[in-house]
Amino acid sequence: MLASFKSSSSSSEDATENPPPPPPPPLCLASSSAATSAAHHLRRLLFTAADFISQSNVSAARNILSILSTNSSPYGDSTERLVHLFTKALSVRSGLSENAATWTTNEMTSSSTVFTSSVCKEQFLFRTKNNNNSDLESCYYLWLNQLTPFIRFSHLTANQAILDATESNNNGNGALHILDLDISQGLQWPPLMQALAERSSNPSSSTPPPSLRITGCGRDVTVLNRTGDRLTRFASSLGLQFQFHTLVIVEEDLAGLLLQIRLLALSAVQGETIAVNCVHFLHRFFNDDHGDMIGHFLSAIKSLNPRIVTMAEREANHGDPSFLTRFSEAVDHYMAIFDSLEATLPPNSRERITLEQRWFGKEILDVVAAEAAERKQRHRRFEVWEEVMRRHGFVNVPIGSFAFSQAKLLLRLHYPSEGYNLQFLNDSLFLGWKNRLLFSVSSWK
Repeated sequence: MLASFKSSSSSSEDATENPPPPPPPPLCLASSSAATSAAHHLRRLLFTAADFISQSNVSAARNILSILSTNSSPYGDSTERLVHLFTKALSVRSGLSENAATWTTNEMTSSSTVFTSSVCKEQFLFRTKNNNNSDLESCYYLWLNQLTPFIRFSHLTANQAILDATESNNNGNGALHILDLDISQGLQWPPLMQALAERSSNPSSSTPPPSLRITGCGRDVTVLNRTGDRLTRFASSLGLQFQFHTLVIVEEDLAGLLLQIRLLALSAVQGETIAVNCVHFLHRFFNDDHGDMIGHFLSAIKSLNPRIVTMAEREANHGDPSFLTRFSEAVDHYMAIFDSLEATLPPNSRERITLEQRWFGKEILDVVAAEAAERKQRHRRFEVWEEVMRRHGFVNVPIGSFAFSQAKLLLRLHYPSEGYNLQFLNDSLFLGWKNRLLFSVSSWK
């Protein structure tokens, strides 16, 4: 299950570009002996600025943000980098900065930053040369998968829940249909395909070779088709019967997705076992402007009569209607993430700077500066998800001990740091950094 799936990248001849100018030197507030005190001071100033903005006191906020801007940097320690991004997000929210679309354009264009992975370098040079936003987002997603455990932990744990739920599949034809509501690059599924193929090849097993059908949802039909082609080739190499279907989701058209799911229920193949995969997806349905959208969605999922529903979510309260509560949650959550990046990647790593600015920076901007229907990061803590799932007729299926062992092995082999930890809570598995839980994976039926 720890097998990896690499997306295609460009050849080395694409690795030519003019080196950008070096960045300004990192700013320092104090000597190393006072670093902790300086970090606390920056955090206090950050919360003071947020409080002024919540009171519409733009003049006072401008003075604090000016101090924060001077004493933070995208090239400093984890606190300085985090404060730098939150300062920019607060500036956008308060109207002091109007150009939100290009706020991170020049942050990581440094010739002194280095790639810690040749694969990441090839992907970056190829995709920046093509200058395609969809390709760039895919590139960052692949880096996030390679350089942090967050996505792989979610994928592997959800996969194991699906394997456990279908181990005694007695539907007569061994057919498994997975509805993946946000398939992206399809990185989750090759390990599961390999496990299915190995299960049927076991000499002691009387299970016939399974067939697998994946319906992959996404916004970009080109990306979906590429994903389907890669998965089809991989399945063929394993001798696995495989079909891939695309389900294009129009941006923010959640009602359209509900209709598609209900149509899928009507066209279900007799005898298929259905698994629904909701990895980092369900939080989008927490939108007060659209009524009980989460309830309608879960009812649509229920109509599929799935054997298992897997769910992975952030362990954070970024959907709170209170700006200050949301802001405080975001600072604590991303501080833990930035600390983990600092512990596992060198300061001048280009991948680290890019992920902080282009991936997490975009999320921070959304949580802090966007309001109402514009905001996409609406994460809730697990206890909220647990209550919502039970209210709509779902029962928690315990994550098995093998999934815990597998996640532990993943951390030890690929992300050797004392900071990451795993916890079993309420029959679900959580990944955290030190004393802060960051992600949860649960399964339901």
